[in-house]
Amino acid sequence: MADLARPARRGLMLILSSPSGAGKSTLTRTLSQKETNLDLSISVTTRGKRPSEIDGVHYRFIDRDAFDLLRQRDELLEWAEVHGNGYGTPRKPVEEALKAGRDVLFDIDYQGTQQILEKAREDVVAIFILPPSMAELRSRLVRRAEDAPEVIARRLDNARDEIARWSVYDYVIVNDDLGAAYESVRAILVAERLKRSRAVGMADFVETLLAEKVS
Repeated sequence: MADLARPARRGLMLILSSPSGAGKSTLTRTLSQKETNLDLSISVTTRGKRPSEIDGVHYRFIDRDAFDLLRQRDELLEWAEVHGNGYGTPRKPVEEALKAGRDVLFDIDYQGTQQILEKAREDVVAIFILPPSMAELRSRLVRRAEDAPEVIARRLDNARDEIARWSVYDYVIVNDDLGAAYESVRAILVAERLKRSRAVGMADFVETLLAEKVS
């Protein structure tokens, strides 16, 4: 008899969060480049498109009326107002990906994570990335050479507030080595993909397996 078809699997939402400078953006980028069957979530925003940005790649740029309509209809998994602009994650493309067995990767903060957890807890795997120390976090922000000293100080204050929310997450990784942190995230993804609760076709697969006659 030919090999049985593998059982269908519902996708998962993989969330990475961290304070600025702790490494989530680098880990997100590496995962999206190396991992198969993993879609990077694209947010919608009402802010104007910058010259270097591509609509549908960096963000989906929409007007305020369209954004407010999505929010009023509860069609955003999470949303926030930042400097007068709306940002959010449309529910429909994420749900379509999950139903197709594809996983969706999110690079969001703890506020967005909490919103998604409230709406879709069973589909979510949430990981928080910690720096090895506040001194190292400050060094990384300084080495990045993107911010003035007062901005770095503000980022460090915000980091303490974000780090205090670590217990919201399913997994916590200390990023003292980027390669090791990536392997930890990947191990979590592999294990979570194999969870019995995500194998929506497993009962039928097992039934067929048990009924198979072998000589």
